[in-house]
Amino acid sequence: MVSEDSEFRRSSHTTRSRKPALGSLVVIHPFHPLRGERLEVLFVRRVGTGRIYVCEGGPLGSVSLSEDATDRGPEPAERPLTVEVLAALVALIAELTGDQGVVR
Repeated sequence: MVSEDSEFRRSSHTTRSRKPALGSLVVIHPFHPLRGERLEVLFVRRVGTGRIYVCEGGPLGSVSLSEDATDRGPEPAERPLTVEVLAALVALIAELTGDQGVVR
């Protein structure tokens, strides 16, 4: 028989409490059903040059989100990518490389 004061009594701490807190994030993807919701981050996986966040999704269980679907993703571009921006990029590359134009 084991008494409550036994040296084998379990600690009140859980495994989760020993891990450093990863904080929370906001889902910003326009078509995600949890858009605008703040979710607790459970863990992070590195994939290529980005990250996948696995979060507590409430009734959905755990949810995996790519970095660009969250408020932790890269900042939006200063200017949108347009034909004019691409033409300026082609002109800059031509100037830097000494080319007069793009030949195919």
